[in-house]
Parts: sequence; C-alpha cells; structure tokens
Amino acid sequence: MAGRKRRYCGQACRQRAYERRTAVQRGGLPEDTVVLSGAEVANLQDRLFQLRCATEDVLTALDDGADRGELRTLLEQVAAAATQAERLRS
Repeated sequence: MAGRKRRYCGQACRQRAYERRTAVQRGGLPEDTVVLSGAEVANLQDRLFQLRCATEDVLTALDDGADRGELRTLLEQVAAAATQAERLRS
C-alpha cells in the first residue's frame, strides 16, 4: 500500500499530541515542553526515591565489607531502579 507513513500509533496518541500542542500554544511554553499529570510526577518521584535508596544500600554494603556477590545483587537492583526511573510515565 502506497502513501504516507503513519505518524501516530492510534487515535489516543493523536489526541494526546493535539492536546499537548494546544496547551503549549495557550501557555506560551517552549515547543519541547513535556506535560505530566500530578499522578505521573508523584510516580516519577517514587521511582527516583527507590533509586536513591538502592544506591544508599550499596554504599552501606561497601562500608560493611560486603562480598562481591552481595554487591552485584545490590547493583543489579540499582540498575533496575534506574531503568524504571528514566521513564517519564509509569
């Protein structure tokens, strides 16, 4: 089938993009502004808190003389928390 490549995955994505564009235009915000709901911001803050706690666990384990296996397990938890934290939406 010839024609243009789809720009949006579906109607819901198209609608969100429209809402974002109109909010940006009304608010005079920069074009690259990301708009998150209060719930999305709270969720992101929770994920960042989990990342900080996981990092502190590694530091505590180091101070306590943890072995290589325990440190590896803790660092895997840090990596998983960082992966979750880097997403803007849950």
